[in-house]
Amino acid sequence: MSPDRSAPRGRFPLSLRRRPVPWERQRPTWREARPAVIAQALKRAQARPSGNWYVVGATRDVGADRPLARTVAGQEVVVWRDAEGGLVAGPGVCPHLGAPLRDSPVRCGTLVCHWHGLALKGTPFAGWEPLPVHDDGLLVWVRLDGVGGEPPLDAPVVPVRPALPDALAAVYVGVGTCQPEDVVANRLDPWHGAWFHPYSFVDLTVVDVPEAGATGAGGADGFAVDVSFKLAGRLVVPVRAVFTAPEPRTVVMHITEGEGQGSVVETHATPLGPDDRGRPRTAVIEAIVSASDRRGFAAARTVAPVLRPLMRAAAGRLWRDDLAYAERRWQLRSTGRFPG
Repeated sequence: MSPDRSAPRGRFPLSLRRRPVPWERQRPTWREARPAVIAQALKRAQARPSGNWYVVGATRDVGADRPLARTVAGQEVVVWRDAEGGLVAGPGVCPHLGAPLRDSPVRCGTLVCHWHGLALKGTPFAGWEPLPVHDDGLLVWVRLDGVGGEPPLDAPVVPVRPALPDALAAVYVGVGTCQPEDVVANRLDPWHGAWFHPYSFVDLTVVDVPEAGATGAGGADGFAVDVSFKLAGRLVVPVRAVFTAPEPRTVVMHITEGEGQGSVVETHATPLGPDDRGRPRTAVIEAIVSASDRRGFAAARTVAPVLRPLMRAAAGRLWRDDLAYAERRWQLRSTGRFPG
């Protein structure tokens, strides 16, 4: 049973479900979730240029006294702020004796190795070379040409999102035993939402899927979904969301109709490197950017420090399940047992 959508969305963002359907009696979606459709969308995403850019983490996590560190595709990377507050990025291994620079402090914009005091100001020194870095206002990206192997781009492919000063944003980070394609494939399967996440989504219908040969021009290569976000009891927020993949390691959900129109959830999959058993590990770095023209939303932004942990917790609950989904997909692929 679909929620009551008779109330004008502009005035009444919430709906009351008339007769909630038990989980086991909702409409099955397995016939619609055709493996070939998901695989073709994934293949098109993987063919799009990334320019060798990888998301490292949240902009706000680059502090004044410590670097932001991550291993990307087996390479240790550090990012810190110089004396003027600009970002500097480079290898996370000290060129002197190999100390982990992730554990070193930043003093007056200089990263000082905690083993022997070698000081890095962000310019080439003693064999250490900086890496291209980009701050999009919410996320930090580094360019690794030796890893990506593509023609480099001057800047990453950053999705269109609401103006950050007018939005409420949070970044969630999780890690799973899988490859980036398994994370992207999960997000390109919108049919699993109400079945796999009944605590968050109900009344989900995929209303449009990419056509064969779609390239993404004009938004043609997207999955459009009518879905309701659960609040409490029978109270839901019905929206239309469109999922697209602008580059190989990113899937974006845009709210195109309903409350929060223009809001986005960006899911970025960054390869980390193998674990101690040789299995691949991938970081899910998800940016939630919420926007609304309602007067009360401005008040919500004033308590952003309180709301951000709640936004991260909600994303974490979903990714607890979705990472299990991605890990299962990788496990089946790696053993030759993946269907199709």
